[in-house]
Amino acid sequence: MSAADRLHAVETPGLVLDEGRMLRNIERLRSRLQPLNVALRPHLKTAKSIEVARRVLTGGDGPATVSTLKEAEVFAAAGIRDIVYAVGIAPQKLDRVLAIRARGCDLSVILDSPGQAAAVAEASRRAGARIPALIEVDCDGHRGGLRPDDPALPAVGRMLHDGGAELRGVLTHAGESYGVSGAEAHAAFAERERAAAVAAAGALRSAGLPCPVVSVGSTPTAHAARDLSGVTEMRAGVYVFFDLVMAGIGVCSTDDIALSVLTSVIGQNRERGCLFIDAGWMALSRDRGTAGQAVDQGCGLVCDIEGTVLGDLVVSGANQEHGVVSLRPGSRGALPDLPAGTRLRILPNHACATAAQFGGYEVLPADPAAGLAHWPRFGGW
Repeated sequence: MSAADRLHAVETPGLVLDEGRMLRNIERLRSRLQPLNVALRPHLKTAKSIEVARRVLTGGDGPATVSTLKEAEVFAAAGIRDIVYAVGIAPQKLDRVLAIRARGCDLSVILDSPGQAAAVAEASRRAGARIPALIEVDCDGHRGGLRPDDPALPAVGRMLHDGGAELRGVLTHAGESYGVSGAEAHAAFAERERAAAVAAAGALRSAGLPCPVVSVGSTPTAHAARDLSGVTEMRAGVYVFFDLVMAGIGVCSTDDIALSVLTSVIGQNRERGCLFIDAGWMALSRDRGTAGQAVDQGCGLVCDIEGTVLGDLVVSGANQEHGVVSLRPGSRGALPDLPAGTRLRILPNHACATAAQFGGYEVLPADPAAGLAHWPRFGGW
């Protein structure tokens, strides 16, 4: 059964997930990390779907990473028992953390300041239950975290360990790896990520503190790392779906992108050389993550209903509910004649941002004989 046959009844715009591509992406990273002897802790922030989580997680119950406490609550209720909330903890959220832990989920938090450590320790003492915390390490200046040689690192660890909380380890994220292209550049970031985390773990241990977990990860570094000595786990998330940003920096090809937005042509202007579709930024998101890359994919790359890329056709602009499709600047191609009602699929710049616009996935099953499935997804914080 073709994609066109299975998608004919889907209202547009709709979020399409190619299960076969997704499963290949999952297996690709799982197989790659196996000889490096580290656990994979997938990030579920992109999917926000129990059905996807069941396919990503080994055994279905963890380990996992999340970016919101809503994610932690939903996935914990679905039976996932080992979760890292990988956003710096706000003290007022600690009661929710304790409530999730009380329901049987080993939820840990991250932090990078004495104030946060004091709050976690105080909440642990008040509840009579140690909250596990990892100290965030800055490996590349991308966001937050303490440098591995910062004297505050063991001091924060001591506040947790002696104050009633549980010092579980260190965690870092090479977010700057998204700004370079190619396996060699990503491998260099992977080593930088590894070295920072291992050095931070050494600083804690030298101070007589425990550091059982050494956590690193980003999708580019996970696919390029060559040596993960001293690391206990790797985190990655967007690899499950991939997107145009990842394709633009050489982590995948457009043929690996499992997520797309189904849309309908609603008009054309031959004089201006453009078509109009019913997917604007409310469906595609405003993310322009490829704008600074070698190839700017506009607001998304256009495919036919079967998922085949249509040459240099891109979404060149987006209003709230209207998308503008035209040829990429400099293209020598011709605008195709696509009458109103023609269905297209748009590959997203940023899978997380695009998926967030929808309440569920219209799933093209890996089994070519099976019909379309619907997998709910959730949002919120």
